[in-house]
This record gives sequence, structure tokens and C-alpha cells, in this order.
Amino acid sequence: MPALPSLINMMTQLIASPSISCSQAHWDQSNKGVIELLETWLSSQGFQCEVMSLPGQPNKFNLIATIGQGPGGLVLSGHTDTVPYDEGRWQSDPFTLQERDQKLYGLGSCDMKGFFAIVLDTIREMSLCELTEPLIILATADEESSMAGARALVQQNKLNARYALIGEPTSLTPIYAHKGIMMERIKVTGQAGHSSNPALGNNALDAMHNVMSELMTFRNELKRDYQDANFIIDYPTMNFGCIHGGDNPNRICGRCELEFDLRALPGMSNQSLMAEIALRLPGIEEKTGTQIQLNSLFPDVPSFYTPIESAIIKACETLTERPAETVAFATEGPFLNQMGMETLVLGPGSIDQAHQPNEFMALDQIQPMQKVIRGLIERFCLQSNESN
Repeated sequence: MPALPSLINMMTQLIASPSISCSQAHWDQSNKGVIELLETWLSSQGFQCEVMSLPGQPNKFNLIATIGQGPGGLVLSGHTDTVPYDEGRWQSDPFTLQERDQKLYGLGSCDMKGFFAIVLDTIREMSLCELTEPLIILATADEESSMAGARALVQQNKLNARYALIGEPTSLTPIYAHKGIMMERIKVTGQAGHSSNPALGNNALDAMHNVMSELMTFRNELKRDYQDANFIIDYPTMNFGCIHGGDNPNRICGRCELEFDLRALPGMSNQSLMAEIALRLPGIEEKTGTQIQLNSLFPDVPSFYTPIESAIIKACETLTERPAETVAFATEGPFLNQMGMETLVLGPGSIDQAHQPNEFMALDQIQPMQKVIRGLIERFCLQSNESN
């Protein structure tokens, strides 16, 4: 069997292959180079690799690499894309792995190309020919923008395993739940006119004031009616992120747009929340004589929850000697759960470094993560079915 490159060498090559995903077309890139590296390395270790382009996006790819057979098994999952970078704010080239002060710097070092290098370095020492259940390495596209890679897997129903770990940076803390997220836009269309006479137009900003007042009322109702003490912010949140309207002080504003997000607790339905907001808008339309449109900026991400009693969560609590917690950021976890896997999020590096200039992974995160990976493979892929 061909030897794999060293962990540092693999991480160097992965980071050197740009794979930014972004809603802005001038930033958006293919992840093909990263997928090809992973396919080459995993194939050399005996994995059967399937590379799939995303529907309607021929330059974006998912990779499913499988070794072993059986009805159960374990998925080790990560995304291959990164966010854009702040040019001029990095102390070194974002695409060149650099070690200094016991840290590995580079775009994607912790979020989350480094995870793949750690997985590969771990399995090179394991007896994968003795697997009693399959081990699957999953690499997805576009997690940082649309989560189109994970959504495509749900539609294609390609994965069949019992347990899954997503190696997002959690500082090695097991995560069993996170809130969902919706990003929405409300557009109010009135009628522009000369500001000297209000009757010459219909002010969209005035109508938007009513819209925002109604949304704030709804926000307070959500805070009153829904709590989950397992979260630091234990209620659903709604944030008014940006507003645009009008063009001059002496013109009646003809159009105004508000963009906001809503983060729901596990057990709440994004679709029901959207429907509730939509129900509140026609009355404002009628009252103000404007047109009001509600639409999503991006497809929503459901909330994520795996019961704390799940075998994989209990195993990771034992391996890390840390109780499972919740986080505020979104992951691909709900999509893996939709495919029937008991999923948790646990990985090396801190979310505080993700999406930041000079992103890094501390070297002291690597060996503990390898202990977790080794322990999960032994527990769910190398032991007998009865012990699962």
C-alpha cells in the first residue's frame, strides 16, 4: 500500500489548493483540487471513492470514500471549502501553511481542511482490513455559503451509516445541538414623489417602520414563549442586519428593504416561523397602501439535535472527558441527521479562529483529536455488531 504524505505535508497541500465558496461570484471557486487530493490519498489506503458534482454546479464536488461493509458504521465528515480572506490582514500567505509559536497558520487550517489531514494520518496506523462495519470519509462542498453539498446528499440519499462525526472546530468539545438559521429579506414598495407634499407619494420607509414594529413584537413573543436552558442564549433570536431605502432627503422614499436573520431553537420549525411572519404582513400592506414582499436570501438551515443518550455522544464524552454542549453556529449536522445518522460535532481548533485573519490550529489539538478518531473507529467499526 503506498505511503501517505506526512500530516504536515497533507495539510500543506490542502491549504495550498484554494477552495473559497461565497455568495459573491468574484470570490467563489471550485473545490476540485481539494477533492482530487483526498481521493488520491484515500484510494491509496483501500477506500472506494465516489466523486459527485453538485446538481447545476459542475465545478463543485462531494466525495464519499468507503472502506468495509455492514449495516452500521461511522462517517467522519468535513467540508472542503473555506470563507474568503482579508487581503493585507494576514501576517503570511493564507495559502501557505506556516508553523510558528506551536500553531499551524493557513486558510482552512482549523475550518476545516486540517481535520482531513488528521483523519488520514490517524487511519494510516490502523488495521482497516479488519473492519466489521464500514468507515466512510465524507467531504462536502459549499458549507460556508449555501450548504449545497449536504443538501444534495439528502436529495440523493447516498449515505447509509449509523453514526457520524463532523470535525468542525469545537476545541475538542462534543456538540449535540445548535440553533437553526434563516436569512430573510422584506421589500416594501411605495411611491416616490416630491417631499414638499406627502400626498404626491407613498413613503416606503414609513411602512417599513410598521413592519419593523411588528417584527419586534413577534421577536418578543418568541423570547417569551420559547426557552432552552441548554443554550447560553436560551431563546430564539432575530437580528435586523441591514436596511436600505430611498435616495435623497427631499424625495419620498419609494422603496425600502430590510434584511434580518432568525435563529430558532431545536424543535422549532423554520417553515412555521416564516409562515407566521408572512401572515403579519398583509395587514400592514392594507394599512399603508404599499406592496410588501418576503423572501429568503438563502435556503434555511434547520436546527440540529441528537439525543444526549446517543452512543456516539457518550463515546465522545468518554474519549474527551468533557460533557456534550451546544453552540450558536450552524453546521451540516441537521442534514446528516435527516439521512438517519446519529450525529455530533467535534473537532480540533477553536471557532474563535475560524473566519479570522491568521486562522490557525494549535499543535496541541492534533493528538487528542487522533485519540477521538481512533477510539470511534475501534468502537463503531472494529468491534462486533452486538457491541454497537
